[in-house]
Parts: sequence; C-alpha cells; structure tokens
Amino acid sequence: MREYARLTTEPVSTSLDCAQVSVSAFDHLCTLNESVARGGATLLQVEGRRWLKLDNYVGVVQTPCGTQLEILPKHVEAEDCVRKSRALLCKLIASALELPTREAGVADLEKFDVPLTEWVMARFIDALERLTKRGVRFDYQRVEEEQRFMRGQLNVVAQMRQPPGRQHFFHIRHDIFSPDRAENRLLKCAVARVLAATHNAESWRLANELCVLLKDVPECRDVAADFRVWRIDRNMAHYQGVKPWCQLVLGDAMPLAVSGESNGMCLLFPMERLFENYVAGWLRRQLMQDAKLKAQARFMSLCMHNGSSMFQLRPDILVQQGGGTWVMDTKWKRIDRSVPSKKYGLSEGDFYQMFAYGHTYRAGAGQLALIYPRWSSFTEPLVAFSMATRKEGNHGQELRLWVLPFNLDDETEGLVVPQDAHFPFLRTTWPG
Repeated sequence: MREYARLTTEPVSTSLDCAQVSVSAFDHLCTLNESVARGGATLLQVEGRRWLKLDNYVGVVQTPCGTQLEILPKHVEAEDCVRKSRALLCKLIASALELPTREAGVADLEKFDVPLTEWVMARFIDALERLTKRGVRFDYQRVEEEQRFMRGQLNVVAQMRQPPGRQHFFHIRHDIFSPDRAENRLLKCAVARVLAATHNAESWRLANELCVLLKDVPECRDVAADFRVWRIDRNMAHYQGVKPWCQLVLGDAMPLAVSGESNGMCLLFPMERLFENYVAGWLRRQLMQDAKLKAQARFMSLCMHNGSSMFQLRPDILVQQGGGTWVMDTKWKRIDRSVPSKKYGLSEGDFYQMFAYGHTYRAGAGQLALIYPRWSSFTEPLVAFSMATRKEGNHGQELRLWVLPFNLDDETEGLVVPQDAHFPFLRTTWPG
C-alpha cells in the first residue's frame, strides 16, 4: 500500500491505493489506532463501518491473523514504484535513526526487493554475524552457593551458622566467566524472533547458526529493563553497531516511531519526520566551516504571559553563521508549479507559521525557506515570496520566503537553490 490508501473488508479491485483485508485485520487496525491515538497520533481514519483511510505513516504492521500491511511513501512516479519506494523508505529510516549499514547508497538498497521487515531482519543478522566474528562479550559474575567441595572463597560467616547436620556442606563464593549479560540476552531474543518470523531462506539459515552460538545465553525476561542497562563503554564498542537493529526487531521504544500494543511486528514512522530528519542530515553535511545547524530549535516563543513564554516556536532547521540566521521548515507534501491559480497547492497555515518564525528568529528581515520533495511538477524553486519589509533609515530590509525542492532520488543534487538566495551550504544545485 501507499500513504493515504483505503482498506475495506468488501471485495475490490486491488491496487496500491485500495485493497481488501480480512475482518480480523480490519478490527486489529482499528484497535491499534485507538491505542496510538491516546498519545496524540492518528494512524488512520474510519470511513463508515467498512472503510479505513491510512494517514501519512509508513512502515509495516503485522496483525495476529497473519496479515502483513506494508505502507510505502507516496513519492515515486515510475512504473516500478514498489521497489523504488521500498528503497527510499529504507534509506530514510536508516538516515533518520542513524542506523549503521554496509550499503553504499540507493543502488545497493534497491537490491533488497523484499518487505521492510525482511530488510530490517537481514540487516540485524548481518550486524550480529560481524559481531560474533569479533567475539561475544563475556563477563565475570559472582556466585554464592552451597556445595560439597571447596571452590573460590569460603563464606566464613555463613559457614559458622551451619546447623550440625549440614557441616559437611561448604558456603562458597566464586566467579564464573559467563555470557549472561543484558546485551547478549537481547541479541538472543532478537535472533529467536527473526528465526520465527523471516521468510527469507538465507536469513533463516544465518539466524539458526547464531542461535547455536548463543545457546549458553539465558533467556531475556524483560526487554525494556535490559535495554536500559545496555553498556556503551569502550569494551562494548563493537556492540553499538547491532543495537539499533536489535531495537527495531524487538520493537523497543524508538525515536520517530509510534508506540502501540500489537501482537506482531509494528514499525510505523510519520513520513514528515523521516523527511525532516533526512533533509537536516544532508544539510548538516553541506554546511560551511563556520556554520552551525540546529534541528527543532527552541529559542523563541510566540508571546509572553505573566513573565513567562507561551507557545514555543520550533522551526525544523535553524542555521547560524556569524551574525546571520536562516530558518527552514520541511513539508512532506506535493506542490505544483503548473497551477499558480491554486497557489501551487501551498498551505496558508504554513505561511503564517513562517511569518511567525521570521519575526521572532529574524526580527522581520532575512531569508526563510520551505522545503518540499521534488517531483515532476516541482523541479525548480518558486519565485521568492516577499512577506514584510522592515524600515531602517532610508533603506528597507526584506523578509523573503523561498519555496525549494529537495531531490530524494539523487543525493548528489539534494537541495535546489536559486543563485540569488544566499544560504551557507557548500553544495546545492542552481537551476539554469
């Protein structure tokens, strides 16, 4: 499926934008939406009693009845949109969560023509296999027990309290070199989940081999508690590459992802947050040497009340260089240069938002930018919008808003900026 697709329990002609699901899957999605809605998110909209309309969340949902719903970004226009959309989604998730991956770029990601869950499990198995080649971390653990023989140290106090009939037993303390660590327990739990869920023969084979290697590790009884004590010191450095993949497989609380009670794997991400994080990461790599980028800046508020600030203003991207400040916001929405009569599909609310940013972060003068995904009807920036002019003596300083496309398909191009817009980035594209 794609974003904003519709689901029903009635027979329909199946496509990426419309499909039939079972009654149990339909009910499960409604229940999942209710549990997520308590946190302020909305996964779908109920239309009548037989139709569901998906929102702008992408990822995978598995229902207890075995239905797997894969929701892809509504961005690729080519005929082979499933493969390319899947590759785009994998790239955005890996970038947003800063997941370590051995793939060099989109061309390599497109080789994984499998559902998102299989891609996640394959990457986890690959990372764990590399970890085992470097060695599973063991640690010494203190054991206190009663035995018929001496080993380690004698617990003198406990031994003196032995009743007369048990004086031939020794209370001893000793250390054992064991793989029983929170990190290893989590890895074993994740491998077992992959072994039960994967439909890929190679992933199943590797997962089975890794289960044998981890057979001496005890079972994980509390996933959340074990993740809280996952160590990040120097001795555990080679474990850091596998941790985020383990979190994805086990469904631990993840940045950007929604949380809800589910009996299957549930990886759902708001598409606007994935786009925002990807753009911010790309721009951060293109900053000039003395420039700084802050994502979700919280320096200003809309107003003051009784001496305290109210209605915090948080632009997606704030770039500072010297005494200059550039405010940028990302929007996961298609705009169309060919329909100026309909305001190109721009939102009036977004312009009010940027106007507030301009008067708080830029004091009513300077340059702002709204960044949208590039597609066939939006390949070049729009002519700048003049929002206000601040008078200083005999001169005026203008507040200008640029509407810029960002190329998700070609990372070498990225943000498309006109020549007369001065942003502190090393590499951008200036259309002719």
